[in-house]
Amino acid sequence: MLIVLIIISSAEAAPVPFSGLIALSGVFATVGLPVESIALLMPADYIVDMFETTVNITGDAITTLLVAFRQDSLDIDVFNGKKEAENWEDM
Repeated sequence: MLIVLIIISSAEAAPVPFSGLIALSGVFATVGLPVESIALLMPADYIVDMFETTVNITGDAITTLLVAFRQDSLDIDVFNGKKEAENWEDM
C-alpha cells in the first residue's frame, strides 16, 4: 500500500521546485513520520533538483534533435556551424 501511495504522490507532483517535498509530506503524514522533519531535506532537495533540471533539459534537447533528424528536417552543416541557414522563415 505504501508503494502505491508513493507512486500516486510522485505522479501528481508538479514540475516546479520543492513540489516533491510537498508530495512527500502526504506520505510522511500517512506513514506516521513527523512532517516537520521534511525541513531537514530541503537543502539536499535543492541540489538534487538542479541535477534533475539538467537531465530534463538535456533529454529534451536530444529528443528534439533525434526527431528533427528522423524527419529529415535537420541540416547537419547548419547545426555544426559550417554554413549559415539560407532562409530563417522556412525553418
